[in-house]
Amino acid sequence: MVRRLQAEIRQTKPFATLEAEAYLNLLRTADALFRGGEALLKPLQLSPPQYNVLRILRGAYPGGLACREVAERLLTKDPDITRLMDRLEHRGLITRARNQKDRRVITTRITPDGQQLLKQLDKPMLEMQEQQLGHLGQRKLRYLINLLETVRQKAG
Repeated sequence: MVRRLQAEIRQTKPFATLEAEAYLNLLRTADALFRGGEALLKPLQLSPPQYNVLRILRGAYPGGLACREVAERLLTKDPDITRLMDRLEHRGLITRARNQKDRRVITTRITPDGQQLLKQLDKPMLEMQEQQLGHLGQRKLRYLINLLETVRQKAG
């Protein structure tokens, strides 16, 4: 079985360009890393975008942020940030209130329950990231970070 799979892989046509191969490898790697985080969050009925919103709001505590500001800081753009926030508010993890000076602005803040949930996730998330990337060592991790930042500058 393994030999047959290896033979099939060797028969596969090479990528059209080195850039195409690198692009596909980045996507595969991002997906593998993402699935690890997803598995960690699933038992707590939290999606990665919801976790990201909570982390953003924890960083903005106690002042909070407008919905637009949260959307700008998200790792992945969610076209329906309002519904995402509705679910978090329904669970009591965030609150939203109209700004007294400008009624058009709704300020979102993390609640104590939201902070507690993040605190519960902090250590397992760090352990997962260490398990996924720690084998690279400090020097390779720095190099990887620099490469990825360089790629993002041109990617737009």
